[in-house]
Amino acid sequence: MSRLTRYLKHNGLTLAFGAGFLLTVAGQAVSGHAEFNNQLVADGLHPLSFPDYLATSDFAVDVTENWQSEYLQFFLYVFATVWLLQRGSPESKELHKAGPESDEEQMVGPHAVASSPRWASAGGWRQRVYGRSLGIVFAVIFLWSWLAQSIAGTAAYDEMQLRDLQAPLTWSQYIGTADFWNRTLQNWQSELLAVASMAILSVYLRQRGSPESKPVGAAHTSTGVEG
Repeated sequence: MSRLTRYLKHNGLTLAFGAGFLLTVAGQAVSGHAEFNNQLVADGLHPLSFPDYLATSDFAVDVTENWQSEYLQFFLYVFATVWLLQRGSPESKELHKAGPESDEEQMVGPHAVASSPRWASAGGWRQRVYGRSLGIVFAVIFLWSWLAQSIAGTAAYDEMQLRDLQAPLTWSQYIGTADFWNRTLQNWQSELLAVASMAILSVYLRQRGSPESKPVGAAHTSTGVEG
């Protein structure tokens, strides 16, 4: 097996979803450009070129409002599954393991092994930070994308206000509007529904060979068991 073949095999999940992400962003940009120009023409304005559209607040807010909802989902899920359980779900820890678990179970400090990450065997703040690094990074990306969405959303909203000969809003005014919360909450509710559905449906349904599913023959009550 060549180095390239091995690399593709060992990183197939990330590469496949990364490629899918780039393709869907490109498709969104093309369709969004067409829709945006249709609206401009309907309003008696000149259409924009594709590069100019990519620099608009409309494109930015459409992209970032999806990002922030996805990373909110990951952030909440990573932290919630430390304490919250679902009997029979492979998405849940075993029922007796609620909480951050012991140092021995987590292989940190004196319980770290030779292959453990360096900060896992360190003490003090480095171990505490590394032990929560996944949730922290998801939280930072969520906050960044939420801020980007709100700023781009303010610009897009003000553009429509000016077209209608109405006064623009400041950022602080915009994040209190129905437009902002409608955009935000319609994404949040879909992400929370998806997580809840995954947690409960995986109790009773199976996908053979998937680590997100229990083994096909596992009992419905088996918790924290992956296929």
